[in-house]
Amino acid sequence: MTDSFLSLFDSYVKLTDSDIEFCKQYFELKSSPKNDIVEEENKVPKHLYFITKGFMRLFYYDDNGDEITTLIASPNRFITSFLDFIHEKKSNENLECITDCEFYRIERSKLIELIDKNENFKKFSLVIFEQAIATTQIRANDFATLTADLRYKKLIEQQPEIIQNVPIQYIASYLGIKPQSLSRIRKQIIK
Repeated sequence: MTDSFLSLFDSYVKLTDSDIEFCKQYFELKSSPKNDIVEEENKVPKHLYFITKGFMRLFYYDDNGDEITTLIASPNRFITSFLDFIHEKKSNENLECITDCEFYRIERSKLIELIDKNENFKKFSLVIFEQAIATTQIRANDFATLTADLRYKKLIEQQPEIIQNVPIQYIASYLGIKPQSLSRIRKQIIK
């Protein structure tokens, strides 16, 4: 397991060497190329992913066939269609590699087993899912209270790596605006 993966655990829950060894058997290290769909819509999400390299996004198709990005994740973050993963329901979202990616993944059944067998991982998994819920709530609040300009400025402040590494059309979709509007906003900010 990579240092970034272990240090993230350690920042929330102190893992012993035996915890680390025990957890290793549950996660598998994988890589996928840019544009690869690792979880498809209309299927139950099978894995929880921890990104070590690259960027991933969740998206769905609206009634017009346009892609709507609901989450963009950078290295050292977890991603899946969380509610569908937890409840083992078919998701309307796709999970795509925006760039070439390397990640750890764990199957839901193995995650449940790990949570049942390891108290520290149980605590850590609660943190992961609390953060996922908080991210969704903050995003909903931002859409209700912030203009597109302010949502973009907030993204720049809080996740500049996304601005630097993710194509504009995905960022625009994530912010709920058209790419042309985002280009205009970017020009105004640069002035």
